[in-house]
Amino acid sequence: MGAVRDDVVNAVCRELERVGNPDRAKGQQTYMKSTMPFRGIGAAQLRATLRPLLADPAHILTGRDEWEATIRRIWDAAQFREERYAALSISRHRLYRPWARDRSAMPLYRHLVESGAWWDFVDEIAAHLVGPVLRVQPETESERMRSWAIADNMWVRRAAILSQLLSKDETDQQLLLDCIRPNLADREFFIRKAIGWSLRQYARSGTGAAEWVHRNVNELGPRLSPLSRREALKHLG
Repeated sequence: MGAVRDDVVNAVCRELERVGNPDRAKGQQTYMKSTMPFRGIGAAQLRATLRPLLADPAHILTGRDEWEATIRRIWDAAQFREERYAALSISRHRLYRPWARDRSAMPLYRHLVESGAWWDFVDEIAAHLVGPVLRVQPETESERMRSWAIADNMWVRRAAILSQLLSKDETDQQLLLDCIRPNLADREFFIRKAIGWSLRQYARSGTGAAEWVHRNVNELGPRLSPLSRREALKHLG
């Protein structure tokens, strides 16, 4: 693992503290049902705060190992939820796209999923970090998603189910079913919601997708929970 860029870590934490709103923070924490406190920064303000900081030449990360080590340090040492959002922003930043989309980043993403263990983190990681790796390197990452789909950790399984959320017509239909089927009997709300959401999203992706979703929902029959069925067919009439 490369050296952590402490200057980047400190700059991120300092800027988030500067723009925080303690009055808003309590409401955010209550809404998110989070044990980790918030700084009280909205999504748009967070993006505006991080944009110049991450593009500053003085704060650009210069190697793949340095990128991962710095992300891990911000994430693991976070005292406020926005610090973890910032770590995800660094993960996704355009400057680091070649590293973010390489399968060598997948152990990092699994660590973020398992330690984040809540929908706001997991859904972003699945759609915006795991998904691009899967689309670039399906020959290895399809099997990784099948293994994630049967993991003991519920959030890892949710990430597998949602990994093709943004794939549109690149969606591997068989992989989608292979991630859904092992989880059909799971009574956990976040799994059932993810199953329905993944099907609903694919149904909107192009010609024939809606018909495919209809057909598979019918074939799954009562094995598909009422929640998953409602979510899958929500916009299909």
